[in-house]
Amino acid sequence: MTTILLLGSGELGREVAIEAARLGVRVVAADSYDGAPAMQVTPHRRVLAMTDPAALRALVEEVRPDLIVPEVEALATDELLALEAEGFRVVPTARAARLTMDREGIRRLAAEQLGLPTSPYRFASTQDEFAAAVEQVGRPCVVKPVMSSSGKGQSVVRTDDDVARAWAYARDNARVKGQPVIVEGFVDFAYEVTLLTVRHVDGVTVCPPVGHVQVDGDYRESWQPHPMSEVALARGTQMAETIVGALGGHGLFGVELFVTADDQVLFSEVSPRPHDTGMVTMISQATSEFALHVRAILGLPVRADDVAVSRPSASAVVLGTATGVPTYAGTADALAVPTAQVRIFNKPTSHPGRRLAVALAQGDTLEQARERARTAAAAITVDVTG
Repeated sequence: MTTILLLGSGELGREVAIEAARLGVRVVAADSYDGAPAMQVTPHRRVLAMTDPAALRALVEEVRPDLIVPEVEALATDELLALEAEGFRVVPTARAARLTMDREGIRRLAAEQLGLPTSPYRFASTQDEFAAAVEQVGRPCVVKPVMSSSGKGQSVVRTDDDVARAWAYARDNARVKGQPVIVEGFVDFAYEVTLLTVRHVDGVTVCPPVGHVQVDGDYRESWQPHPMSEVALARGTQMAETIVGALGGHGLFGVELFVTADDQVLFSEVSPRPHDTGMVTMISQATSEFALHVRAILGLPVRADDVAVSRPSASAVVLGTATGVPTYAGTADALAVPTAQVRIFNKPTSHPGRRLAVALAQGDTLEQARERARTAAAAITVDVTG
């Protein structure tokens, strides 16, 4: 029996675990806390500090997995590189996991090695370097830690008064203390999309574009297919194929792009795993991004009809508003919305802004699908105890 070691057991990892189990794969779900969503769908769980190289190595040597599947960025990636060199297979590759956990690594690969168009950017390790970077890039500009996720530490500098605050906020919310920050020129884009791109045994398949709304860098809504001109879609597709080709390996990648009013396409970021905005594919596509990821890493075929979108579809998230153990109400009202589906992640704790569930819906138009998803999400209420 094939064994997957899943490093990261949140809501995305949960769906990967379910899809792997459907194909007869044994899944060992690991995370930094017990009771994580993916741990609830497999009898095999491990709790460890995944940024601890010794703990990560001990786990891999105990499980002896056929595939190590990172589903989060906060990992001891240098240890993954060493384990890969010893013969363990990391999905898609240990290098991809290392580069994409660090905005500096992936930005330099995309812009400086591959020549992909991006927003102007600078990196800063000190407050003086940061102030100089803001002046060089210009205002407004976006400031982020080079290592963070879900918008943590991200802010916009518009005035002199914002500079010190943005520096402190980025540094305080970085995944690794003392890491540099990135200062990015503000892009006047018409929209942003995610191109879910599958690198598999038969080549590369790009899913129809996913549009999305983010608040402070964190996903709130997504929909598929997002309308794009033929020119913009061709440019974006070529960009996605280029970046995933450079990262190598097999699996699904979430390639984030900015598109301007005149169809210029700029690379933003890439994740070498299913993407949060891609949760819409659980209702939109014939085969979800999670099933595509599992097929690709197992060496199974991916067909063109797997990524076909039957009807305009959308997703909307349900967020926590307080800290404690969550309980849910309103599911019946949510499911009374035409075409709606609900996924409650069953995370053991809630806190303000934590993503706890997602509502999915279809419609005759994107606008109708989005409205139905928002209505279903709003019907779900979260109370906390403890």
